[in-house]
Amino acid sequence: MSGTGTATYALLALPFFAAVAVVAVLAGVVAARRARAAGRRSSAGPRVAVVTSVVVGVVLVAMTMVFDNVIVALRVVAYDWSLVWGARIGVIPVEDLAYSVAAVVLLPSLWVLFDRTGAHDRTAARDRTGAHDRTAPRDRTGAHDRTDPRPAPDPTTPRAEDPE
Repeated sequence: MSGTGTATYALLALPFFAAVAVVAVLAGVVAARRARAAGRRSSAGPRVAVVTSVVVGVVLVAMTMVFDNVIVALRVVAYDWSLVWGARIGVIPVEDLAYSVAAVVLLPSLWVLFDRTGAHDRTAARDRTGAHDRTAPRDRTGAHDRTDPRPAPDPTTPRAEDPE
C-alpha cells in the first residue's frame, strides 16, 4: 500500500468484515431453522446469548484499547498515520478495534454453526438404553457400575477369609 491515502487500514478490514457478516447471517438462519425443527418459538436462550455477547464484547474492546495503547506507546507496533482515518483513542487508531468487534460477532456465530446439540440428544437417548452411558457412576477400576450402587471393595484390603 502506498502512502497516498487511497488504501487504508479500514479498507484492509473490509473483506474480513464481509466474511464475518456472511457467517453471522448464516448462523442466524441455521439457529432459526433449528428452533423451528425443535418446535420452539422465541425463548430466553437467544436473549441470554445476545446479552452475554455484548458484555464480552465490551470487556474485549476495553482490554484491546488498554493493551493496544500500551504496545503502540512503547513502539512495539507502529502505524503509517497516512493510512489511518484520523480518529484515535489514546494513541491507537479506531481501526485497531475492528478485529476485536469482528471476533465478538464471529466466534458466537461459529459456535452456532458447529453446535451439535441435536447429535448429543440422539446419543443421550441411546445412553438411556444402557449403551455407552458416559455419565453413569464408575467403580474404583473405572468401569461403569450399573448393577450395584455400593462402591466396589478396595482391592488392597484383605478379605475376611484370606489368612495373613
